[in-house]
Amino acid sequence: MAKKQAKKKLKIAIVAGSRGEWGYYQPIIREIEKHPDLDYGIIVSNMHLLDRFGSSIDEIRREGFKIDAVVHNTLDGYSRLTMAKSLSIFMLQLPEILHGMQADFVLVGGDRGEQLIAAIVGAHLYLPVGHIQSGEVSGNIDGVTRHAITKFAHLHFAANEDAARRVKKMGEEPFRIHNVGAPQLDDLLGGKVTPKKELFKKLGIPDNGKPLIVVAQHPVTEEFERAGEQMKETLEAVKQFDANVVIVLNNSDAGSNLVTKAIHEHRTPSMRIFPNLAREDYAGLMASADVLVGNSSSGILEAPSFKLPAVNIGNRERGRLQGKNVINAGYVRKEIQNAIAKALSKEFKRSLKNCVNPYGDGKSAKRIVDIIAKTPVSETLLVKKIMY
Repeated sequence: MAKKQAKKKLKIAIVAGSRGEWGYYQPIIREIEKHPDLDYGIIVSNMHLLDRFGSSIDEIRREGFKIDAVVHNTLDGYSRLTMAKSLSIFMLQLPEILHGMQADFVLVGGDRGEQLIAAIVGAHLYLPVGHIQSGEVSGNIDGVTRHAITKFAHLHFAANEDAARRVKKMGEEPFRIHNVGAPQLDDLLGGKVTPKKELFKKLGIPDNGKPLIVVAQHPVTEEFERAGEQMKETLEAVKQFDANVVIVLNNSDAGSNLVTKAIHEHRTPSMRIFPNLAREDYAGLMASADVLVGNSSSGILEAPSFKLPAVNIGNRERGRLQGKNVINAGYVRKEIQNAIAKALSKEFKRSLKNCVNPYGDGKSAKRIVDIIAKTPVSETLLVKKIMY
């Protein structure tokens, strides 16, 4: 009697281009690994592969996750021109990669260029596309990218009701929209955080009782010519405080070379600089820090869970739903300095005692994976209708 053929698992292609969205994927992959009907493969590209950004592919490998493909697509120069050409290289290679890995589903996250390319390619190959963190407002080209992904995606995983409503207003069918929370909170609220004593020893931070300021600032594409000057203003403001300072280097967008140059020119010898940190170490920094300064989305998304004051500078995250931990500032050093002083004040820290994170409860990954597993891949899913 012939053996019954095993049912093929749904193969989920996960597109990883930057450390920002990698925090979304880790808890989701762990949930996929538990599911009997699902499998996955990671396509690694962009800054994960570059030494100057910390070669974070090593972190993916250390965790034992399955990498199906590696795409070296980032051109040197870090201008708008090289940024656009880098995405075109990724688009050229991705269709054959998805075909070769026999992908059944494409999972993208956030608002980066590689994620948009993956959504476009997936939709044109008639593969269902799921989009994590859909519907949020963010500045920069990222905000445009996020909403463009919405129109190519078939399932929208919003982090809160505000974002879910925005996706619905874009004409998406209600059955596609799911308010699941932000999966990057799952590990943090689950305790995957390096303890302070261990972290300080690992990163060489003196335990001297001084405040700890963490700086994470990226270039803004529309303003990339001014990225170096903007970074200088931030560092000059930070220098006014007698504090331990850790700088986590920026992403690979246009202007990134100017930001990095400014950091090395205007740092003090005691400032510690890291091109990349393991997820649990960065979480440990947020748990131990007194203020996060810059324009990283982690000040908006993760910091509220640690009741960590975040000074949000400029336009990159302007307009995004914020917790009460966020203090907005312009690019002028005096304004940044005043915002840091407010963040470090006892009064402001007391005000965060009951700070609630508007991006979820730390149980998002299972919700996302369950929805993917239970949603039939059919014409109803793949053929989209606009609701206006």
